[in-house]
Amino acid sequence: MLKIKNSQEKSFYKKIFVKLCRLLGYEIIDQSNFSIPTSGRDINESISIPGKRSITLPLGKVEITRPVKSLDIILRTCMSVNMLSQSKKRIFEKNKEEYTKRTLVSIAKSVNHAKNIFKDTKFKIYIIDHNSKKNQIDTMRNILQKSNINFEILNLKLDKFSSQIKKINEENKEVTPNQKSNMSNIHQSFLLSKEKSEDLIYFVEDDYIHETISLSEILYTYERIASLTKQELIVCPADYPYLYTQSENTKIFLGENRHWRQINQTLCTFLTSKKIVEKYWNELTSMCEFEHYPFEKPLHNIYKKELCVSPIPSLAVHFTNINSIYGLSPNVNWKKLWNENES
Repeated sequence: MLKIKNSQEKSFYKKIFVKLCRLLGYEIIDQSNFSIPTSGRDINESISIPGKRSITLPLGKVEITRPVKSLDIILRTCMSVNMLSQSKKRIFEKNKEEYTKRTLVSIAKSVNHAKNIFKDTKFKIYIIDHNSKKNQIDTMRNILQKSNINFEILNLKLDKFSSQIKKINEENKEVTPNQKSNMSNIHQSFLLSKEKSEDLIYFVEDDYIHETISLSEILYTYERIASLTKQELIVCPADYPYLYTQSENTKIFLGENRHWRQINQTLCTFLTSKKIVEKYWNELTSMCEFEHYPFEKPLHNIYKKELCVSPIPSLAVHFTNINSIYGLSPNVNWKKLWNENES
């Protein structure tokens, strides 16, 4: 009887202690069973609260001073061109349409996952399409309608932007029609972000297949790092193999489920804030008016002044040719990711 009474007393005092910790904003860990009584969660589950605090065991919490208000995803699509500047086939050797569809499916899944976590954040998907067939655009529309995500599908205004592109590039070669349409689409994307976006913008190409957790992890990371550094940043979702071809010093940050490292180069898929877009408007639009070498040189110049990070391992994979160092991220199950996002 005495043992039962002692057990009841301990349980009573434990409940009082847990309630007190909740009121004071503390989290406690029960090491005996790996649970977090204050949150009612297992120790392996996330206890971070978007917009308020980021908690990583055993480091404790970071108060979020830079919450994410909205995320606009601007997807550039063109199913009529297999590869922008190569004649090689992509991994799995499918038509371009298949990569675009799986990219969109993966993004929609990732948005819905993030919506369940970042409940106070607004999400919208924009598609700027060039030369895709009507049935292909209808397929994209059907994918988005089923996903219950706010979206718009726009056509590229090629004539408006291509006339602003210099005909000869930095290598003293003529700019190809495919590159002109690509540059025009990027230009329209930047303008759209400036006109429509309130906070974060994700510029993405139509051959990046995403992990389901990719956008929630990016938003967790943006809030955490921006709150720590007191500055806006650029986030690349892909762990590109070419960034491992040289031995360079870097900075390492801890996210919710990934490590992140500072990088100084990306391709044209990246996430940043409207403040960064407005701050570097001339540099960004210069990439749309003159073909630099490398093409992303204006971005790389921005990264000399602003923090850019990418995840380890990757959150999105650029599905290009298997031998391309600008594509398939290392230590990722490419086939599994491909199969999981069949439309």
